[in-house]
Amino acid sequence: MPPRRLGPRLCFACANTTAASSSSTPSRRRLRLRIPPYQGHAKPIGFSATAMCAAGSLPGPVAQDDDAVSGYRLPPKEIQEIVDVPPNPSYHLSPRRDRIMFLKRRAMPPLSELAKPDKILAGIRIDSSSNMRSRMSFYTGISIHLLMDDGSLGPEKVVHGYPDGAKINFVTWSPDGQNVAFTVRYEDEVGSDSNLALWVANAESGEARPLFRQTDIRLNAIFELFVWVDHSTLLVCTIPSSRGDSLKKPLVPFGPRIRSNEQNNVIQMRATKEMLKDLHEEELFDYYATSQLVLVSLDGIVKPVASPAIYTFLNPSPDEKYLMLTCVHKPYSSIVSYKRFPKKVELWTVHGRFVRELCDLPLAENIPIAANSVRRGKRLIRWRPDMPSTLYWVEAQDGGDANVEVAPRDIVYMEPAEPLNGEKPHALKLELRYRRISWCYGLHALVYEYWHKTCRTRTWVISPDCNDLSPRLLFDRSSEDAYSSPGSPMMCRTPAGTLVIAKIKTNYEGTYILMKGQGATPKGGIPFLDLLNITTGAKERIWESGVDKYYESVLALMSYHPKCEIQLNELKFLISKESRSEAAQYYVSIWPDKKQVQITSYPHPYPQLASLQREIIRYERDDGVKLTATLYLPPGYNPSKDGPLACLIWSYPGDFKSREAAGQVRRSPNKLHALTTVFLFFGYLEGLLFWLTRQSL
Repeated sequence: MPPRRLGPRLCFACANTTAASSSSTPSRRRLRLRIPPYQGHAKPIGFSATAMCAAGSLPGPVAQDDDAVSGYRLPPKEIQEIVDVPPNPSYHLSPRRDRIMFLKRRAMPPLSELAKPDKILAGIRIDSSSNMRSRMSFYTGISIHLLMDDGSLGPEKVVHGYPDGAKINFVTWSPDGQNVAFTVRYEDEVGSDSNLALWVANAESGEARPLFRQTDIRLNAIFELFVWVDHSTLLVCTIPSSRGDSLKKPLVPFGPRIRSNEQNNVIQMRATKEMLKDLHEEELFDYYATSQLVLVSLDGIVKPVASPAIYTFLNPSPDEKYLMLTCVHKPYSSIVSYKRFPKKVELWTVHGRFVRELCDLPLAENIPIAANSVRRGKRLIRWRPDMPSTLYWVEAQDGGDANVEVAPRDIVYMEPAEPLNGEKPHALKLELRYRRISWCYGLHALVYEYWHKTCRTRTWVISPDCNDLSPRLLFDRSSEDAYSSPGSPMMCRTPAGTLVIAKIKTNYEGTYILMKGQGATPKGGIPFLDLLNITTGAKERIWESGVDKYYESVLALMSYHPKCEIQLNELKFLISKESRSEAAQYYVSIWPDKKQVQITSYPHPYPQLASLQREIIRYERDDGVKLTATLYLPPGYNPSKDGPLACLIWSYPGDFKSREAAGQVRRSPNKLHALTTVFLFFGYLEGLLFWLTRQSL
């Protein structure tokens, strides 16, 4: 019988170096802390667990007067030094893989950011002062390096010119990699964080400047803010110039909201909150979310496009001729979020000419809550990344209801942006629910379908431009089975900036691609690279991580070719490498000799925890299900000398269809422990610091 789903648990117990079981099972309640007597043991619960043991005793309550405990208080220095460690910068590779950009971050958001008032409308939190989503994380600095032919980095170019202390968001390369667009927020004279502005930086010099010449243009970042249309033009959402002052709530209520169900429609939905409550909130949603689209060049020339609307998705065609614009419109709903509001998708030229309406979907309040249920009508309308201006989309044949038995379940359609008279869209029929397509420059594409109830997933090889060739099944497996996962194809950028599957040129017949995977095994994760012949399905492992000390994983393909055709002996990868005691560093791996060039030197984020003991343990639940957990022990702990310790067990629920899948090992013992949440329990008995941490899996 499949293992039962359990809620998260946090409990104290006495434990040795293995997690044992007890006779009592915690009831399903919210996360709680409890301290049972030290007799007995704590039962590991859930499907993955983290156990943290520490020497010492729990401290008793400390008497404090009212003044001493009022207001914000800092934790002890030892905890501050852990919590305040900034994360390593994130990286962004340029489209042509000739530069790498590092984005600096801070450890925690400032309290002023979390305390800012926001408005919750149609399922989203809005920062009304900046007209963007509230509580967004941000970057604090940008630096750019050239990537040299030998894998090393060129001199650092720090992006400069924006105000000190600015909060940076929406960092995006131009398609040619010569410029970087981003937004900055900074405090004005009165301390209001309301100056959201669009900036552009030259990748060669690092010099940044505001993009708009006009000071009266304000950005609307509630949904998608901007996209690059070509190397020198951006499509930007701005606040309409006709928008007045913020709306005030009327003193007299609008009255009750009346809903009718004369057609006896059955509506199934999960409990939701933060939806539009009345007409005033509908007006507020219109007020903050409505945008005027403008095309702006790098020299600051602005041209309005289309009429003001609530645009949620902007998608230019790869050939830079068309704009696909998605917007939501009335009638709104008080029981579902904006994602199910009526949605219209239109096609325009970049010169502002309306081409056609692709769809106008009605309000979707009645999508069944069953897994794999979807919206009726056209969904996931996208441009083919390997073609100049070809559209594809999906339509459910079961009315969007996963409970309806029908074949085919989904149909994928393809057609040009402006089809000829009488031209019918090309169709691909799927028995399961469509998941995605990975394109490979016309000759081939990988189509993924899945079914949640059975965890079945299938991958098909299709020839989208050859109707005479039937789809060929490549993989048919359970999505739960991590050990059999073939990985995912490695992608590369086209000159238009789109992503397609990289084709690997070899001396063999057939079409070859690279598949990278996490390599789950009973001994832990061993990431790999396979050379896959998608014509025959044959594959060869050409690289995998070491197993003794380091955990290595391939992050990105660094080789570039305009047609995404890479010679096997000219491969170049960005690799992450770490160990239990060494922070993750980035390396450039150059083939054919697979030489690795280290490009970062990050220090250990928590040197005070470097000697922390950690191991992956396996145990069996009372019902026979074999599970895994990560056990943390204090530095220098010896079970034979030190005896049992107090133990904190943290677990989180997971659903599996089979016992075998629940017990598979999906983590590596060679990764550095990363602290995402710190449980602070301090005791100074015998001068020992009592601390506990949770691992980021």
